[in-house]
Amino acid sequence: MDKKKVVIIGGVAGGATTAARLRRLDENAEIIILEKGDYISYANCGLPYYIGDVIKERESLLLQTPEAMKERFNIEVRTGNEVLSINREEKNVTVRKAADGKDYKESYDTLVIATGSAPIIPPIDGVDGDGIFTLWNIPDTDKIKQYLIEKKPKTAAVIGGGFIGLEMAENLKEAGCTVSIIEMQDQVMTPVDFEMAQLVHENIRMNGVELILSDGVKTFEKLPDLSTEKTRITLASGKTVDADLVILSIGIKPNSGLAREAGLELNQRGGIVVDGSLKTSDPNIYAVGDVIEVTEFIEKGKTMIPLAGPANKQARICAGNIAAELREPDQGIGASHKETTAGTYGGTQGTSVAKVFDLTVAATGLNEKTLIRMGKKAEEDYFVTIISQKSHAGYYPEAVPITLKLLFSPTGQIFGAQIVGADGVDKRIDVIATAIGLGAKVTDLKKLELAYAPPYSSAKDPVNMLGFVSDNLLNGLVRFVPWDGLEKREELAQKTGVSGVTVLDVRERVERMAFEVEDSVHIPLGQLRGRINELNREHLIVTFCAIGVRAYNAARILTNAGFPHVAVYPGGAGFYKSVLHDKSGGALQGCLTEQPIEPQKEDGDRRGCAQQGDEIDLNNVVITETLDCSGLQCPGPIMRVFNSINQMEDGQIIKVSATDMGFVADIDSWCRRTGNTLVKTCKEGRQHVVYIQKGNRQKDKGGVGKGAQEVAELPQGKTLIVFSGDLDKVLASFIIANGAAAMGRPVTMFFTFWGLNALRKAEKQPVKKPFIDGMFGRMMPRGTSKLRLSNMNMGGLGTRMMKKVMNDKNVESLEDLMKRAMENGVKLVACTMSMDVMGITKEELIEGVEFAGVASYLGDAEQSNVNLFV
Repeated sequence: MDKKKVVIIGGVAGGATTAARLRRLDENAEIIILEKGDYISYANCGLPYYIGDVIKERESLLLQTPEAMKERFNIEVRTGNEVLSINREEKNVTVRKAADGKDYKESYDTLVIATGSAPIIPPIDGVDGDGIFTLWNIPDTDKIKQYLIEKKPKTAAVIGGGFIGLEMAENLKEAGCTVSIIEMQDQVMTPVDFEMAQLVHENIRMNGVELILSDGVKTFEKLPDLSTEKTRITLASGKTVDADLVILSIGIKPNSGLAREAGLELNQRGGIVVDGSLKTSDPNIYAVGDVIEVTEFIEKGKTMIPLAGPANKQARICAGNIAAELREPDQGIGASHKETTAGTYGGTQGTSVAKVFDLTVAATGLNEKTLIRMGKKAEEDYFVTIISQKSHAGYYPEAVPITLKLLFSPTGQIFGAQIVGADGVDKRIDVIATAIGLGAKVTDLKKLELAYAPPYSSAKDPVNMLGFVSDNLLNGLVRFVPWDGLEKREELAQKTGVSGVTVLDVRERVERMAFEVEDSVHIPLGQLRGRINELNREHLIVTFCAIGVRAYNAARILTNAGFPHVAVYPGGAGFYKSVLHDKSGGALQGCLTEQPIEPQKEDGDRRGCAQQGDEIDLNNVVITETLDCSGLQCPGPIMRVFNSINQMEDGQIIKVSATDMGFVADIDSWCRRTGNTLVKTCKEGRQHVVYIQKGNRQKDKGGVGKGAQEVAELPQGKTLIVFSGDLDKVLASFIIANGAAAMGRPVTMFFTFWGLNALRKAEKQPVKKPFIDGMFGRMMPRGTSKLRLSNMNMGGLGTRMMKKVMNDKNVESLEDLMKRAMENGVKLVACTMSMDVMGITKEELIEGVEFAGVASYLGDAEQSNVNLFV
């Protein structure tokens, strides 16, 4: 029997895998690989990391050599042999040898096209200039590496924000270049939706890389100055970027020219059309890899997904099908073996993952952009769940936030998922990709039994949480607003059919000191049941917290109380700030570019104070305290900073580390509002580190660094003189005080004369007094329960009516308001002079009251911008 000849065009992922698999299935076939380049089976996904010196040895990228393929598999590999044409009628290919330029013909029984894809080089003026490169293969890598060594570029521009572009940006940054990324679309990483890409945008900018979106390249021009190697990039907007090195990473196209000229069927994008067995429109020709059109796994549509994983799987199936065709029944192996080696390619989910600086970005299945292009409508044809979780148990060190987005149908079919975070992203996307591949429903995610130990996960893994939340959504227990819903309140109101939208922030006061949503109502979750009637039942109430858990609990309280229109903002404050970070004036850009400050030993009498007049000498900083807030759930980090700062002396510096990148923005805002100085921010591994000096000493006179921020000089305190002992007036004073405290303002209430009665204990105290002092005590009301209205008291009837109405409408009592004020840090001061005149002793006043004179009050008043007399 004659040997069958299989010729494979292309020797990288698809071609080499097809050849090796086919040899393992069939020892007799003659297998020839024709490769245009000089290398086969190399790790093209690792090329950026070799350029960035993460991968040290070039040989590590070369997975196979022609010699090894011949020795191990008896496969003939001809590098430097370019196929010029496919002659289908004659069943041969025309090949040109690079060594001598001569052409020859090679016959085949079966042909495999594995020509892959190539980078797109747009017809832009100057695109072929020196210092402009693409990165796709080993020769490209060698050119860029040599350029870095010889020219030592200090600036680089990456054109395009896909996988290779972002990986190159990171590695060029690591190589010491100042890097700009230029992307014509409004986002990088097209496999993920815009709001998830915003997390990546934020992190790129925080790592000191300029990110230019929605602006394409118009021209490249070499600067005429002979002393520089710079290329001037002019963008469509007119903006210019100068760079010593330019990387083109605009996109790729299938290398299907041979197939087109041979008359094989192609799709509109140039992809070779194949059937389930990976056979082309010619029964003797197969095709695999980037060059082919594939079936999208979820909705079974046709698409192009150029990924290494699918290419290798296609190659195995292709080899099995070729082996089944070549095998004769009399070779001793029957039909059962033929069936096991043959197979059908079931489609591609597009599961992908990429490292972008200290974040991992992953996706599988369909994204929301694709669902919308397919004509599907949110909350009708599909639902969205977005949650923020920790990568592992929060109490175990270095737990970092991860954000997960899940798309699914009303019947529970999982359409796709996207995850962004610094750790644990890859395993979560793999779990969801497996669930999709096995046909699991969204409700099955909550049933998955996943490995748990504190260093690796939580008892309820983030994937389980996706299942829980999505199940609640399908069962009507929760409703989410879109990620940009708070910026489109009129649209939300119109869609819901309500008169307005109320954003209800249920976080604690200290959290709002760092950040608050504009025009939001603040009622901490613990107070919501008692203050529920402060909310408009005709509005859509959107609950809001740090990560979404308290917001969901608040939504359930409101729904169970009969509120008809309730929704939750997904992902919480951290997610909200990240997806809208570029709307805040770019305050975060470049803030993590400084090097860490090394702690110094205490020096003499300075005791942790890093002062030189009004300046901070960052080269001689003495850190008073180090605070590790890694893994703490919000508001834990802010609370710990607040408590630590309060115990420090003015001018001392505290170093704080946290794993939540949103902490940097929070602490910046917190310092501004509390009168402390954010000296510097930086990165130490996965941790975001800030240095804070107690008090406002920052002048930024050149010795401070880019991260330092100027703190507002205006006084922010509030002081109230409570002179009246009338119930309504004392109520008003405490309502005002609690409101100011909720805004993070220091509040002092100075009680004098009749106002002192509000601070008296309800029970008579065994205190010996002079006759007149005792008479005063018996005549005046003892405590809040005895206070009367200033008008319409009607012998006490009006007061009782007022208290009943307050109770019926869930308005807090004066006693509750006083308790909350003290819990919120409001300072209650009793005027000692008035106490003496009124015959009131310290023993008669409630616990927690301070005693001082008018000078103390005036001191607080000088630090205030509001002074009220009630």
